[in-house]
Amino acid sequence: MNRYQILIEYLGTHFVGWQIQKKGNSIQKVIQSILSNLLKEKIILHGSGRTDAGVHALEQSAHFDVKNKIKNIDKLIKSLNFFLNKKMISIINIKKKNLNFHARYSATERSYIYLIQNRFSPSTVNKDREWHIRKKLDLNLIKKGSKKLIGTHNFSTFRASNCNAKSSVRTINKIIITKSKNRIKLKFKSKSFLKNQVRSMVGCLKYLGEKKWNLKKFEDVFKTKDRKNVAPPAPACGLYLEKIIY
Repeated sequence: MNRYQILIEYLGTHFVGWQIQKKGNSIQKVIQSILSNLLKEKIILHGSGRTDAGVHALEQSAHFDVKNKIKNIDKLIKSLNFFLNKKMISIINIKKKNLNFHARYSATERSYIYLIQNRFSPSTVNKDREWHIRKKLDLNLIKKGSKKLIGTHNFSTFRASNCNAKSSVRTINKIIITKSKNRIKLKFKSKSFLKNQVRSMVGCLKYLGEKKWNLKKFEDVFKTKDRKNVAPPAPACGLYLEKIIY
């Protein structure tokens, strides 16, 4: 048996998410189907983690096993992209790995970015690829709020009601917030995240930036560990899985 890591870029706008579901097209389903046809055996993709409907990836990581060693990886990538590019999916690379490698369990850090267009008019070019917010956000307040999230905490406040994780304790290693013209980029780094955690954190930071909440209110909501107090989560369109570190 031969194991390969596959790096994938995609726009999640028209997909039900990464994972195969009973209804709708998923990234996993589409790639698995084409890989199986090209390699002439049933292929199962194991992703580094799920991305929800509408969420994008700059470099999702997955692995698959195949009986025979792939003789020409470049040719396989080219063939995959012939079928996948029209679906807004691109295979960046395929790498041979040993059987101990696991796309999900071998990961040491995951990096997500969230993009906000903070101006009066929405972007036509980046439609469905960022969150358009008309009201001017206070970037300094957002940065102060983000510092409260760094470290090891109980993130129950930002956890989806249908999250299956055994524990809501997570460690955020770093949050980097930058602004270029009217675009705000928030980068979150952690070994793992709870379902909807990043989008819920961004939603609360947005309330802080709009001054609907002050810093004390933001802290108090975080400390309640109760999702009922959370701000509406940021829409999926602005969220990108940036990179998986092993």
